[in-house]
Parts: sequence; C-alpha cells; structure tokens
Amino acid sequence: MKSKLTSHATGSLLAVTLMLSTACAQSPQGSKPATHPDLGPNVLLFDPSMPSADIQAQIDKVYGSQQHSEFGTARYALLFLPGEYHVDIPVGFYTQVIGLGVTPDAVHIIGNVHSDASLPRNNATCTFWRGVEGFSVTPTDGTMQWAVSQAVPFRRMHVIGNIVLHQKGGWASGGWMSDSLIDGNVGAGPQQQWISRNSEWGSWTGANWNMVFVGIPHPPAGEWPQPPYTKVERTPIVREKPFLEVDAKGKWSVRIPALQTDSQGITWHGGSTPGRSVPLTSFYIAQSGRDSATTINAQLANGKNLLLTPGIYDLTEPIRVNRANTVVIGLGFATLRPTRGTAVMTTADVGGIEIAGLLFDAGSEISPVLLEVGPSGSKELHIQNPTTVHDVFFRVGGAGVGRAKVNLLINSNDTIIDHTWIWRADHGAGVGWTSNLSANGLVVNGNSVTAYGLFVEHHQQFQVLWNGNEGRTYFYQSEIPYDPPDQPSFTSAPGTNGWASYKVADTVINHQAWGLGIYSVFRHPNVVLTRAIETPVHVNVSFHHMITVALDNLGEISNVIDDKGGPTHVAPDRVTPKVAEFPR
Repeated sequence: MKSKLTSHATGSLLAVTLMLSTACAQSPQGSKPATHPDLGPNVLLFDPSMPSADIQAQIDKVYGSQQHSEFGTARYALLFLPGEYHVDIPVGFYTQVIGLGVTPDAVHIIGNVHSDASLPRNNATCTFWRGVEGFSVTPTDGTMQWAVSQAVPFRRMHVIGNIVLHQKGGWASGGWMSDSLIDGNVGAGPQQQWISRNSEWGSWTGANWNMVFVGIPHPPAGEWPQPPYTKVERTPIVREKPFLEVDAKGKWSVRIPALQTDSQGITWHGGSTPGRSVPLTSFYIAQSGRDSATTINAQLANGKNLLLTPGIYDLTEPIRVNRANTVVIGLGFATLRPTRGTAVMTTADVGGIEIAGLLFDAGSEISPVLLEVGPSGSKELHIQNPTTVHDVFFRVGGAGVGRAKVNLLINSNDTIIDHTWIWRADHGAGVGWTSNLSANGLVVNGNSVTAYGLFVEHHQQFQVLWNGNEGRTYFYQSEIPYDPPDQPSFTSAPGTNGWASYKVADTVINHQAWGLGIYSVFRHPNVVLTRAIETPVHVNVSFHHMITVALDNLGEISNVIDDKGGPTHVAPDRVTPKVAEFPR
C-alpha cells in the first residue's frame, strides 16, 4: 500500500517513542536518566527497558506504511540505544535502522532484521532506499535475509550467523557491504552484482556477473571470469562513514572515523573505530517543514555541522558548505529537492568535508547540478584530508518530474566517493525521454578522485564522464537508458551510436578501474550502443574485468571497451561479452 503519512506525521504511530526534546530514559548503564536530543517527529528512539511488544508495535506500524511506498513521502529512522532487544525488524522504503553503540556489538537484536523483495515472485530488483548500520543481529533461524538492490547501505554490522542477499532465489540487483562482520556464510545467490569493502566473513558462496571484493582479508576462491570475482587486496584510501554514538554516560556524539590507507577488514576489532568524536551539540539539527536553505546556511556560516532529520526538504537555493571539516549527515534518507532550478548543495574547495546519508531528488525546473563538490577550477590538494561522499543517492524522476544536467559534479582533487546510486528513473511518475531530463550522472574534473561502489543508470548522455587524471573506480554498475526513441536521438558523434556508459576523456593519461558491468534494456527497436566504455589508450590507463549484458531482446551493445569485446546477444543463445584486461 502507498503511504498516507507525510514527513510531518505526528500521530499515534510516533507518540509512544518520540518524546525526544525533553524526554528522559535510562542511560545505557541504567544509572541515571539521560536527556536525548530533539531529532524530530520521524525518528523512533528505543531503549532496552521498553517492553518488546511496544517496540514491535511501533516497528510494524512504520513497516506497514513503508513496505510498498517506493515513491512515497514519509521518511523514518529507527534508533536503538545500547542493549539487547528481542524484536523482528522488517526494513521498508526510506527506513534506516541504526545502532547507537560505540561498536556494533553494543546493540544486539535477537530475532530478525530483514529486507524483503518488493515485487512479486521474490523479485528484489526494485528494493531500493533503505539501510542498516551499527548493530549486531542473531537471526532466529540462523540466517538473515537481505534481499536488496541499489541504494541500500549495509555498514558496521555484525551478523551472528549467515546472511543471504536474495529472497528464495529471486532476482536482485545490489548491492553494498562495508565494515561488516558475518560469522557464517554470505550467500549471494542470483545477485547480479555486489561490492564488499573492508568486511569479513566465514565464507562466501554465489556469483552472477560482477562481484568485487576490496580490502577483504579472506575473499572467496576463484578467479574472474569463472567465477566473476574481482579481488583487490587492500583498500588504497578510505574514511568510513560518520555515525551517531551514545556512550555509557548517555552522551550523544558523532564519530568521525580516521582516514585509512592500504587497509583490510573491519575497523572495530579493537573496540571503537579509530577516529575522533565530536559532540552532537556541535551540529545544527534540521527538520523538514521548519528549516529552509536560509536557516541551514546561517547555521553552517556560524560554524555548525549539520544533521538533517528524516523528511523532504524543499530548497529555494543551494545549501552551501564552505568550512573545512564540516560534517553533513542525513538520517532516514533525508531528501533534498530544489524548487527553483538551482543546485541542491555546493562545497568550497576545502578539505575534510563529510557528506553522508542523503537523497538528492531533482525538481521540475532543470538544475545545472544537484551536488557540486568544489567550485569550477578547484586546484587545492587534499590528499591528507579529502572530502568524502558516503551513501549519497540521486534521483531524476520517479516521484514526479525531475530535471538536472549533471547529478554529481566533482571538482575538488582527492575526493572519495564511498557508495552512490545516481538514477534517472525508468519507472514511476514523470518518466519519459523528454520528461525526466538528465545528461550525466557523474562528472569528475578533479584529479586523484577515488570511487567505491559506483552505480549510475539511465542518463541520456555519458553516465560517467571522467576528465580528471589519476582517477580510480572500484566496482561500476550501469544500465544505459531504456527509452531512446530512435538512433538519431541517441548518437554522440558521427558514426558512434549512443553515448558510452563510462567515458574517460581523451586528454586523460592516467586512470584505473576494476569490476565493471554495463547492461542494456532497450524499449524501442533499431537502437544500439557502439561501446559500453570509451577510453584513450595510454600506458597508464587500465581497466580490469568488464562485462556487458543485454537484458532484453532489442538492440545490442556492440563492444565492451573501445573496439574490443564484440556484441551482446540474447537469441538464439545469450552472449555476455567479457574483457579481462585493457589495453593489454
């Protein structure tokens, strides 16, 4: 059912648990009452002293609203203070479940936490926009079901048992796992593709088209293409996503994990994740319906960090992040939407900015860009303190008409992208070749930009245009647009059909990418794509492990990379061309 709740819901659903501005609950040690911050009407805060039945009732009401609400307006975050809980947590659309402990083991869910397929026949290919982080789970039957596709973060989790990434063998198109420990087996099943970064498990089974493992101490045995495993021993540079924590005295803070180089495995073996904690009082806590770009920018200008509580924020001007080391965090898929054809958020060319947990939703007036990291012409070097973008998602159309020329524009050098899905909608409201307009998903002008978990789909020109040098991508998933009405509408140059999904500019002399899968689903006849990847040939440009797949019976992708790989076929026999290494 579609949700009838809005981002301002304040009814009986929330009354039991949302006494947050002045409410007192037992501290994690039970020693004295703790006062909790006002996180708005769409955050549910639970502590282990609450009856399990009361907690379960609240969880079930949220799920009843969100189970089928793919393009609904409600947003929720379910927060669990340290302790043990006996509950079943189904995770629906625009719902984030968060443990507030210093380590994942400080919050222990005994029961189930699960994401279920949102389409019939166990089909999870539209199971988007939900996430879990920061707690441990002991599944009732020993196995946690996490049937998901894009824009579903799975971070800082400990599964005391097994996990499956599908529902009863149904289709799925995920996915992301990082800084997580699975005691048993990870069963990938029919998952089309997946990236695991800095995680650990007892074993891994299953593969389909493109499975990437970066910084995994014990990746599964086998080599690409059979099975299609791409293994990178160490993560070259990353900073884990900032997270909320509540200590033993009931003090709220945000942990800013330290920058890591050449890392493997999880960050929390020794207890707390290395880094620094900043008090939550240093954050301006924004609420939709109350705050505007003007009020938010005033707080940022006064030196505050920013926490955006669940809701939809309509913005008449960009949010401007100009101070080094500013932290911007969204809860419950907080959604930012421009109303006057402007950018949604811009940053200065400064170091250490963290942007995490947000959905950028294009408005009906075309925006030049949705998120711009650094202004045009940015020159500063930030290798010691890069800006990082974590679990930041983009949507053009689907919830209504949306239009943007570029979704994510990276001008600052050394920026790290740590999981993104940049989606021009192929279904929903306001969808059509001349309706939800979007030229490019990602444009990179900065040098030494690194991307982990890059999902970019259906834009009308290059999905990714990489102009900067020394760029690196670890995992790429892309469907090219479904809806070009004819070949003249989908031609990038004379003699070149379509726009390559992943384009490295001709001026680039250094670029690397690992684990790329590019897929076609053409809806109109006589439309083809000349090549999935287009790149200059240079000694310092290299691509590793690429595949193309035609998912429908119309059209083809004629080559994997430049003129190599050959065409896809569906009939009489499916052909999925692969290129192991390019240019060699």
